[in-house]
Amino acid sequence: FTVESLLEAAYDPTLTAFEVLVPRLELLTAVQTRPDAPMTISSEALEYIDLLRNWDFRYSLDSVETSLAVYWAENLMNAGRAEASTQGINVYEYMVNNATDRQVLNALRDAAETLQADFGDWRVPWGEINRYQRLTGDLVQDFDDNAPSIPVPFASGRWGSLASFGARTYPGTRRMYGTSGNSFVAAVEFGDRVRARAITVGGLSNDPDSPHFDDQAQMYADGEFRDVLFYPEDI
Repeated sequence: FTVESLLEAAYDPTLTAFEVLVPRLELLTAVQTRPDAPMTISSEALEYIDLLRNWDFRYSLDSVETSLAVYWAENLMNAGRAEASTQGINVYEYMVNNATDRQVLNALRDAAETLQADFGDWRVPWGEINRYQRLTGDLVQDFDDNAPSIPVPFASGRWGSLASFGARTYPGTRRMYGTSGNSFVAAVEFGDRVRARAITVGGLSNDPDSPHFDDQAQMYADGEFRDVLFYPEDI
């Protein structure tokens, strides 16, 4: 690895969890073709499934697949958490192997309906939903859909994003705002001279009037790193 190739690997946009979750949806459509199919899948649900079945599992700001997949997986996780605990298994294992077909389908339908209700269309670009916002220096922020925010392409680490941005909705918001994940990232190369690149979410000051309050926010969202200055000649 070099510093650059390490960062490139760390920011691979593949959401690996869906490589095993989406085949559950494909199995539903296969079962439906049998004469003894246990349930009928609506034309709308088939459209949702087709969207995810043809997805490359990569997040991006304009990915509508990421939006639907994350909302679906969150619903399925919430639906199966208690039963997974009862069965003594990991909730991810339950989602893939033990969730019922009805749970899988209902979670997908509810995800699309939530997106439709909140944004006017169930096909919503991920960047429209997943946001970074810092309005004050308070430790706990009050998020506001009507105030400025920055779209972030990364997803939660729970779905396989090493560039982890844990976001959720808050009271009074439709968008999801990040409050957990990678707050500081650095790649360091040790040798005769130390070389490193790094990024901090937002900025290094909690004073909104400081130029360093949010001067790294857009860089963070873009996956752009700054050089770390170790030596006097660097400065």
